[in-house]
Amino acid sequence: MNRNILFGALLAAAVLPAWSQNGISQEMLARYRQACTTTPTDKALNNAIAVNGLKSLATTAQNPAYDTHFSHEVKSKGITNQQRSGRCWLFTGLNVLRAKVIARYNLGDFQFSQNYCFFYDQLEKSNLFLQGVIDNARKPMDDRLVEWLFKHPISDGGQFTGISDIISKYGLVPAEAMPETFCSNNTTDYARIVSTKLREYGLRLRQMAAQGAKAKDLQAKKEEMLETIYRILVRCFGVPPQQFTWTMRDAKGKVISTKEYTPRSFYDETVGTDLKNGYVMFMNDPTRPFYKTFQIDMDRHAYDGENWTFVNVPAEELKQMAIKSIQDSTMMYLSCDVSKELDSKKGFEDAGNFLYGDLLGIDFPMDKKERILTFASASSHAMTLMAVDLAADGKPLKWMVENSWGSDYGYKGHIIMTDQWFDDYVFRLVVDKKYVPQKLLDLAKEKPTLLPAWDPLFAPEP
Repeated sequence: MNRNILFGALLAAAVLPAWSQNGISQEMLARYRQACTTTPTDKALNNAIAVNGLKSLATTAQNPAYDTHFSHEVKSKGITNQQRSGRCWLFTGLNVLRAKVIARYNLGDFQFSQNYCFFYDQLEKSNLFLQGVIDNARKPMDDRLVEWLFKHPISDGGQFTGISDIISKYGLVPAEAMPETFCSNNTTDYARIVSTKLREYGLRLRQMAAQGAKAKDLQAKKEEMLETIYRILVRCFGVPPQQFTWTMRDAKGKVISTKEYTPRSFYDETVGTDLKNGYVMFMNDPTRPFYKTFQIDMDRHAYDGENWTFVNVPAEELKQMAIKSIQDSTMMYLSCDVSKELDSKKGFEDAGNFLYGDLLGIDFPMDKKERILTFASASSHAMTLMAVDLAADGKPLKWMVENSWGSDYGYKGHIIMTDQWFDDYVFRLVVDKKYVPQKLLDLAKEKPTLLPAWDPLFAPEP
């Protein structure tokens, strides 16, 4: 080889940046090709996957863990349907409350108006965003909290504090008093429009603050902006009733009463529960210390509402409270990573539903903590926990939730989960205080550790 060419090649190699030496080389590819076997069985599997996809071939034909019998079940009537909206948190919370009302008065398929609560949820969230912008107007746009605000001006997702804050402030109405609309059932276009408007308003408020506007002027401008948001909400969802007449009928259609109500008086008569102080939210997050109380900054539905606060406990603590609640005919708000290992046709969640490892010749060894740390798992959906199947020794075998995806989905509108799946993918449970051990009630009173608003595990549940 020419001496100059050789010297140039050596010089080039010496000055190559480190990243260029860490790419995929031809030698690496050669090893991979040699290691990838091509037996007749391999070829058959490759062809089968190419034609049918992974999921269908990994599906377990008959899972022996699937069973629809439950030793303890809270009775319910009628499956709700959030349709194309992210209001699972709202449907779940209202389903917990309506089960009590149905049982108390022996009603038929009764529902509260989700649309009524959602109207005020969206108004309150709009104010939360705009006031958050005002409170942080002196910070630069690339400040982490300011950036988070503008990335998440509003959403139709949420969690249990939305139930307690909105209902405690605005009351409840029956579904007939404010029915669903196309926009409440299909929130995508509405949310895009309102988000755009709120971002514009947020920017204007920051500009006013930068020009030296006084606090009273910023507040006056915010109220003017909220008037426009209110008008959009009326267009999309209707006018929330301030007074209405409603006839209560039992399961056979017999009239129990006909009365005139306000949303507040209807709530007091039918529910009457102290939602703000009567429940405790628990979390099973193995990435954080157990038996400690945490709070997520800015994670609330109303500016004058409560931040999302929870006590972090092992899964066994969740189960013991859940069993006591179900045995006493009381449903609970539960949230989980619903899509993991879900057989949607049966409405069944179990680690044995899909054997991807067997199909591909690999394994998936990460535990719950590792899945959370690597963003492989997080809570994605809220449902109403209503049944448990206990073995002779009192240990749970499986659980069942009432879902809000319509009666045609899953097992008659429900989803069944094995106890192991509960351990792996259930994250939150909201429990009536009377089923909570004193040691956990005491923990809930402690000053919480504040977590940032952008913690990925605490995104609103759609």
